[in-house]
Amino acid sequence: MLLQSMCARLGIVTGMDLAQATRQATSKPVALALWLLTELAIMATDIAEVIGGAIALQLLFNIPLIIGVLVTTLDVFLLLLLTKAGFRKIEAFVAVLIATIFVIFLYEVWLASPGMGALLRGFIPDPAIAANPGMLLIALGIVGATVMPHNLYLHSSIVQTRQYERSDEGKKEAIRFATIDSNIQLSLAFIINCLLLVLGAALFFGSTSELGRFTELYNALGNHEIVGAIASPLLGTLFAVALLASGQNSTITGTLSGQIVMEGFIRIRISPWKRRVITRLLAVVPVIVCVLLYGGQEASVEQLLLYTQVFLSLQLPFAIIPLVIFTSNGERMGIFVNRTWVKYAAWLIAVLLSLLNLFLIYGTFAGLG
Repeated sequence: MLLQSMCARLGIVTGMDLAQATRQATSKPVALALWLLTELAIMATDIAEVIGGAIALQLLFNIPLIIGVLVTTLDVFLLLLLTKAGFRKIEAFVAVLIATIFVIFLYEVWLASPGMGALLRGFIPDPAIAANPGMLLIALGIVGATVMPHNLYLHSSIVQTRQYERSDEGKKEAIRFATIDSNIQLSLAFIINCLLLVLGAALFFGSTSELGRFTELYNALGNHEIVGAIASPLLGTLFAVALLASGQNSTITGTLSGQIVMEGFIRIRISPWKRRVITRLLAVVPVIVCVLLYGGQEASVEQLLLYTQVFLSLQLPFAIIPLVIFTSNGERMGIFVNRTWVKYAAWLIAVLLSLLNLFLIYGTFAGLG
């Protein structure tokens, strides 16, 4: 919420998105390097969407994984139709996808009836996470999947499409409404993430069955021995539908932000459909290679999915640090410069995340996990 409010402030006050502001403040080689990093982050998101979509299709329709990967390329046409319909239609479609995911997980958590005391205690961070590289890897994957770096570029651009007076009072009002709008959406995303984690804990804690893969989770939801009386094939089907909806949601934001960072960092504009085809093909290739190398084993493909989320987390400081610098600059922001507590809180986020990432890299190469 803090980072998105800063993005809205930057976009509305300066009339530039984060990519444009970064390009203006840096040299061409630095801007090119940052663009490449951001493109890799977008590709990582695309890889995750391809994997999630392919696995969902396999669960729902028993389509082989390699075929499902190829089918996911068809979302190019879906995005093209939405683009022609206008940005508000895209927002409406995303809202439907998010609502679908929310309703499914809320229903399944309600059936699971988790203990509220244990649930609330689970919100307190456990120091063991930072001390265990394996746990830290998953934790950072959750951070990367939630606070995707390219979304910061996207949000700083989207807020400029709103209608508002270009006066100080008009900008102040636009920032306030953009922040409220963003906070509502992020609150819903937070609840969905919580519901997913709570669902896993409520249904599967203490189970001796292997439940690390999507297919195992799907099958477990219909197994009375694992989840008890609420087991039903419908629960597994709903889980797969939510997985598919989540993938389509991420591919839309990835494509929109890709156009923004390309124009902002290197000032090149290509048609959305060309860019969509290129990025999707680049994302499909490593997944296909992984499937072919490991014979379509879901475990190996899902491991690739986890690493893409961790890469997103590793790339976050390269977006956060320029954002903090720009919005804390009085000459650039004027009366809209970050308040002191906002500036220090943002720097704390950037430094803490960077240190966790460094610790993760050290732990991985030192074999601590």
